[in-house]
Amino acid sequence: MARTAEQEIRREHRRSEELADPALASYLSYLDHERNASPHTIESYRIDIEQFAQLVLKADAAASRIDWNSVDVYAARSFVVILQEEEKVSKTSILRKLSGLRSFYRYMLREGLAKENPFASLTPPKKQKLLPKYMTVEEVGRLLDAPEKFWKEAYEKDLAKDEESAKFSAARDAAMLEVIYSGGIRISEAVGLSIGDVDLFSGVMKVRGKGKKERLCGLGGPAERALRKYMVARRMRTSNERRGAPLFVNRDGQRLTARSFQRNFKLYLREAGLPLDMTPHKLRHSFATHLLDAGADLRSVQELLGHENLSTTQIYTHISAERLKSVYNKAHPRA
Repeated sequence: MARTAEQEIRREHRRSEELADPALASYLSYLDHERNASPHTIESYRIDIEQFAQLVLKADAAASRIDWNSVDVYAARSFVVILQEEEKVSKTSILRKLSGLRSFYRYMLREGLAKENPFASLTPPKKQKLLPKYMTVEEVGRLLDAPEKFWKEAYEKDLAKDEESAKFSAARDAAMLEVIYSGGIRISEAVGLSIGDVDLFSGVMKVRGKGKKERLCGLGGPAERALRKYMVARRMRTSNERRGAPLFVNRDGQRLTARSFQRNFKLYLREAGLPLDMTPHKLRHSFATHLLDAGADLRSVQELLGHENLSTTQIYTHISAERLKSVYNKAHPRA
């Protein structure tokens, strides 16, 4: 049986517990058991710290003990230079890697495993202020209509396995898109939903976000209707409707993976005539932008998105400002 993405990450995490370097192994265990970090986060930290050891210290944390006290601010700076000039890593990724290494050294300082934090005073490269891409309301509408159109045509052209499979895929993916846009949730949060997380009568769903934090998100009328239609089609694949059962399932009745949905998403972009570099996350960006455009206050949008810091949400106000400037420049006679 093929491993799911989650199983692969957990397998890598078990491997991290067998690291030869005790400091890194201890830190990853701390993230898991005390910080309750997700497997994705733990694996990202492990990769970034091991990359630093390999590029700068010419050492392998998986195979040998590392002298972390030999690292000074000059070694930390050289890591940035290597990432920028040799590895061609984006500034956003460099900032993430430096943040992980700062956190690693803070942990070692507390545990008496290091004498100083060479990354604490390091001046990071300025982050590129890129406004996230989003779709217009009309574009979102075309995308949400795409699964039904795509699978109807696929069945008529004998590209689908059978009519039942086509109807199931259309209902499931239409519901997925509606849920993501209705609640402004991440694709990982959508595939992680279970039957008991969704209350169709109250129009809300309980979502588990980053750091396993839970929040309530709304379900609009179209999302509720799409889910009710999908629940009928879901019975083609599984009879398991217990509260803990996965909401979105594949053809075998198992929890749908993000990767599987992303493959279909590309088909729907083409069906809707949208740029193929769009991702499911752009629906989340669109959700936030459309709410702010309609007059929603920033704090409410922050809560709905599950952002810990308001500054993360504020980028969407810049999108709205750019749109207003564009309208002004086109419409005002003396712009």
